[in-house]
Amino acid sequence: MAFVIEALRQRARLNALIRDFFAQRQVLEVETPILSAAGNTEPNIESFQTHFTGHADAGAPLRWLRTSPEYPLKRLLAAGVGDCYELGRVFRNGEAGGRHNPEFTMLEWYRVGWDHHRLIDETVALVRQALAMVGRQASLRVLTYRELFIESVGLDPFLADEAQLQAGLGDVSIQADGLNRDDWLDLLMTHRIQSRFASDCITVIHDWPATQAALARIRPGEPPVAERFELYLGAVELANGYHELNDADEQRQRFERDLVVREARGTVLPPLDEPLLAALPAMPACAGVAVGVDRLLMALAGTPRIADVLAFDFGNA
Repeated sequence: MAFVIEALRQRARLNALIRDFFAQRQVLEVETPILSAAGNTEPNIESFQTHFTGHADAGAPLRWLRTSPEYPLKRLLAAGVGDCYELGRVFRNGEAGGRHNPEFTMLEWYRVGWDHHRLIDETVALVRQALAMVGRQASLRVLTYRELFIESVGLDPFLADEAQLQAGLGDVSIQADGLNRDDWLDLLMTHRIQSRFASDCITVIHDWPATQAALARIRPGEPPVAERFELYLGAVELANGYHELNDADEQRQRFERDLVVREARGTVLPPLDEPLLAALPAMPACAGVAVGVDRLLMALAGTPRIADVLAFDFGNA
């Protein structure tokens, strides 16, 4: 228990550092709802559900625990709140294990008028300040998704066909049924590339395939790319950021494509976040990023177990 108590002290120090970091930059801390009438449509994320038993006039009885604060934060941006962040708990069903807890802490922030490149610099600065808190430093590598794949596995991720991507996995045995091109790219990242990242290095990968845009803008070109980045400390993914999409029609189409995938998999079909879609046309151009605070604490403590940085993990909650 002594280790857990020290981990809680470390968490408190990190929370204070985060709040000071943004206070110095005049980024406003906000709080948004944990329960929502809409769920996350992303096919690889499952939301918890609960039911409100009060009067029907209060709103939709079926509620979803948030998987991130992204949608309400964007509604605040559309309302004119300006640069803002939230540090709080989020929930993802079915994710429990060494690096995952169904309830975890996420830091998410938005910068008005910024693109993803400028936000990369600020995210790196925050991670470096957190490392300095425990007397550590890290080098920095920033490269495109294409550069990473060519360097690491000798494949152009935009031109290689599925057979080439599958062959790139070498002796890693994967059941191929139902997997698409993006699945093979993800498997190469997790099984062949990510594990090789130097432990004392911050690695930032930007300009992802347009098919993996999520909520990012797509930059036209040959090939078109998603203005998205991921940040890793060693082999651990800490952050996912976007030059944010504010086209409501395009976002609705992406949500609807998600639902098609979910229906084919036989998973729950959450309702779309209509208030978000209504607000997007008024949202200013901005960049946003989410950081897994528990993952960052794991890196600071040098442990591969998320349970080591929690007061009580899911099995003991």
